[in-house]
Amino acid sequence: MNEFKYSDSNKRYHTLDFFYKHKFGFKVFKVSLNGGFTCPNKDGTSGYGGCIYCSKLGSGDYAGDRNDSLTVQFMKIKNIMHKKWPKAKYIGYFQANTNTYAPLSILKEKYEEILKIDNVIGLSIATRPDAISDECMDYLEELSKKTYLTIELGLQTIHEKTSKLINRCHTLECFEDCVNKLRKRNINVIVHIINGLPYETKKMMLETVKYLNKLDIQGIKIHMLNITKDTALENMYIKDKFHILTKEEYVDIVCDQLELLRAEIVINRITSDPNPDNLIEPTWLIKKFGVLNEIDKEMLNRNSYQGIKL
Repeated sequence: MNEFKYSDSNKRYHTLDFFYKHKFGFKVFKVSLNGGFTCPNKDGTSGYGGCIYCSKLGSGDYAGDRNDSLTVQFMKIKNIMHKKWPKAKYIGYFQANTNTYAPLSILKEKYEEILKIDNVIGLSIATRPDAISDECMDYLEELSKKTYLTIELGLQTIHEKTSKLINRCHTLECFEDCVNKLRKRNINVIVHIINGLPYETKKMMLETVKYLNKLDIQGIKIHMLNITKDTALENMYIKDKFHILTKEEYVDIVCDQLELLRAEIVINRITSDPNPDNLIEPTWLIKKFGVLNEIDKEMLNRNSYQGIKL
């Protein structure tokens, strides 16, 4: 056992599993759902075409089948997990596309359908900072008083040049304003970032984490950029062949990022989990546990911990 406060294993960072275990006292799973939402970055409200890395499934490759009802999606995934952990409880994870981008009546209907299911203890809702209306904010505040609620906000990078390149179509000011509004209502915030975006340097990736560390966020998801079939990013890569991080470079950057994050920030994800059938690069991502093990090894070699450099 190491001396890092937020670990009871070999992990030298604050894992989601540790957080759930100590918050709830039992095994908790997130069940990924496709609520049939679209995105303001696809229909012209914010932009067209979506982010250049976004798959046809709207980053919901492991979410349920949108042709099934939400309850059927939930049960299919839950029944698989239940065989291994029969006493587990669940958080409904609205993953695909932008899950606050609909009239409030539709949002209520979808969220509350999941909350009615036995042993669902909360919701995690993935969205964009430009897609939460004030009316929706007020409803989310009500919801957070009844269940364990987290809002997952895509940021990816703080750098405007990169943000424009990947077609994010929202500003950093918009993101920060959204975080502040959510926290004012005491709603938990998890932020998504991507390492290895085209032409970003290690320094730029560390600057994104330094910025986020100063905000009142409760969690972070660190992804490695993956180039998948039938995306605008695939076309850019074929044309420009920009540098793709090696596994060694990725591990080094992530460990540096962990050292710059407050220890209480929960690391909800530390690598990407692409569908191997659609993945073009980097192929080393397919061996997810190999990446996780290399991060653990590097933190041990450094005798380092999350937050050590603060």
